[in-house]
Amino acid sequence: MADLTKLDDEDYPAYTTGQAARMLGVQEAFLRSLDAAELVRPERSGGGHRRYSRRQLALAVRIRDQLDEGHNLAAAARIIGLQDELTQAHDTIADLHRRLGDDTR
Repeated sequence: MADLTKLDDEDYPAYTTGQAARMLGVQEAFLRSLDAAELVRPERSGGGHRRYSRRQLALAVRIRDQLDEGHNLAAAARIIGLQDELTQAHDTIADLHRRLGDDTR
């Protein structure tokens, strides 16, 4: 019987490079370049083929958006990293406010 829980798993490596490129509207070479730069590291199949998860594809889209805004790859990676850190900090602050019973922010 099929394991349908994998359908909801954002980290399940379900997409080949070709499928991922078509879904995102990018060239396969773009995805390979993200792997070479160690920004998006897909898992490998038994045959060595790249397999991307939904979470990795979402990150690739964020990187592509930054590149489209004129940033180079290093700057795009730094911007996304800082955005993620800020989001995490906001989540932590909101959690602390909830724990303290302070909903008046």
